[in-house]
Amino acid sequence: MDTLQVRHTTSASPEAVWDVLADGWRYPCWVVGASRMRAVERGFPAAGTKLHHSVGSWPLLLDDDTEVLESQPARLLRIRAKTRPFGTAVVTLTLEPAADGGTTITMAEDADSGPIKAVPMVARQAAITPRNRESMLRLALLAERADQP
Repeated sequence: MDTLQVRHTTSASPEAVWDVLADGWRYPCWVVGASRMRAVERGFPAAGTKLHHSVGSWPLLLDDDTEVLESQPARLLRIRAKTRPFGTAVVTLTLEPAADGGTTITMAEDADSGPIKAVPMVARQAAITPRNRESMLRLALLAERADQP
C-alpha cells in the first residue's frame, strides 16, 4: 500500500506525545474532522481496541469508530479509521526521538478499502496532506503543553 506521509518535529518528548495519543478522549482535540468522543474501549490503545467517535459538524454528524491495529508505547500507533461513506484508511503514527530531546512525528496514511481507493493517489494526497499537517500541529501543541514544567 502506498502511503502519504507528513512529518512534524516538536520540542515535546516522545512520552509526552504518546500520552496524548494514548488518551482516547483527546482524539477530537488533534484529529481534524473528529468532532466528539462517544466511548473509549477499556485497554486503549492496545491492539484490537476501538475509539467510538463522531465526525462532521452538527447537525450532519456520523458515528464512526477507529480500531488500533498495532501499538508500541512512545514509538508507534497504527489505526484503521473509518471514513464513511468513502471506506477505511490505515494511519501510522511513528515517534522518533530528536537530538534535542524532542520528537519527530511521522504520520503515514492511505485508503485501504472502499470507493476512495479508486481515486488517483495525487487527488487523495491533495485532500489528506493539508488535513494531516494540521492534525500533526495540534498533536504537537497538546504534547508541548503537557511537557512544560
